[in-house]
Amino acid sequence: MHFSSLLQLQAFWVMVSSTLQYFPSSWGHYDVCKTEIYSEEGKKWDYMACQPESTEEMSRYQKVKLDPSDITCGDPPETYCALENPYMCNNECDASTPELAHPPELMFDREGRNPTTFWQSTSWKKYPKPLVVNITMSWNKTIELTDDIVITFESGRPEQMILEKSLDYGRTWQPYQFYASDCLEAFHMEAKTAQDLTQQRVLDIICTEDYSRGYVWKYDKHVRFEIKDRFALFAGPQLHNVASLYGQLDTTKNLRDFFTITDIRISLLRPATGATVIDEKNLSRYFYAISDVKVHGRCKCNLHANTCVFDGNKLTCECEHNTTGPECGRCKRSHQGRFWSPGSYLPIPKGTANICVPNISSIGTNVCDNELQRCQNGGTCQNNMRCHCLSGYYGILCEKRHCEKETGGCSTDSGQEAVLTSSSSLLIGVLCVLRLLTM
Repeated sequence: MHFSSLLQLQAFWVMVSSTLQYFPSSWGHYDVCKTEIYSEEGKKWDYMACQPESTEEMSRYQKVKLDPSDITCGDPPETYCALENPYMCNNECDASTPELAHPPELMFDREGRNPTTFWQSTSWKKYPKPLVVNITMSWNKTIELTDDIVITFESGRPEQMILEKSLDYGRTWQPYQFYASDCLEAFHMEAKTAQDLTQQRVLDIICTEDYSRGYVWKYDKHVRFEIKDRFALFAGPQLHNVASLYGQLDTTKNLRDFFTITDIRISLLRPATGATVIDEKNLSRYFYAISDVKVHGRCKCNLHANTCVFDGNKLTCECEHNTTGPECGRCKRSHQGRFWSPGSYLPIPKGTANICVPNISSIGTNVCDNELQRCQNGGTCQNNMRCHCLSGYYGILCEKRHCEKETGGCSTDSGQEAVLTSSSSLLIGVLCVLRLLTM
């Protein structure tokens, strides 16, 4: 009997451990903007922060531009030699023949084809003039990055490259990361890796030699911009402490903007050479070839939409919470009872919707009604006249936190409340089972 009780306890503990282990994974969803609930007062809406699902298919919605515009191989036709073997010259590029053409769109087609499809540049036939190519990807929409940017090269990875971003539709550019076989020589920068970064230096622009040194063969084709390594500085190695990450994104605009883009530019500055001396007698060995560019992200909708549609060659948020605009960045005309505010990830796990409320003239003296204008953050509606807010919150709908007015701002600890409550409940459950087993 005692052995049976121990087995029951073990099974219960496995369930508890599993819940604790996987509970954080649900934090990242925010896929519902509102839900209908029932209370003593009747049916009403419960509003939550929400965002579109992340996807690795962002490249399907972009426009691509190459500079110079005539840098793609095949016009006129050209034969290329392998970097590792100057006598193996059987790679032909001919823009007039579909089977031999390598246009830019092949960087973004479906992977897994045999043979592999890829874009290819002209060779370095104008050496010693630098072989420079700018590949610009534009979404005409603000995008939030959610995973590593991964570029797959079919030739050797470039010896010098810069990844840049724009947050204003290509008007201005900032470097994301420098890549070189010798950072000091190429960019006068000390070589570093993403693992060298800290929470305090997460926004540093670094030069890495991880993706540029030596020959690159079958299994070593990728160049990365490490988004997840930077997330891990706040959320832990397995990204289990997402509450901490969301707390930082909520309260630190520079950090939030760092992972936000409208455009990406890949600046290829020097192709793979595999040697210190250029073989000027066989310059057809030196070129760029890219088979895939993966950009993982979601539309930025300011936590006011869970759907982003591609309509009329443009990505658009389907706004909720009485908001409108390409990024749900303003209140509807009839719902400007208070200033627009983005949603908040906190408190975990539902966040704060910060819905837009009707204009005062349209709702008379009524401020809340438990349906459209529902008190937030645990506040209660009194006689459909005003919200009675819990300690720590204020505003027409209890949508603001007192800590926001304090000098240090709001700490991320508030986002841990739901976690502590859940963990406490589970611990009480364990203690109850232990007591039953000892009776």
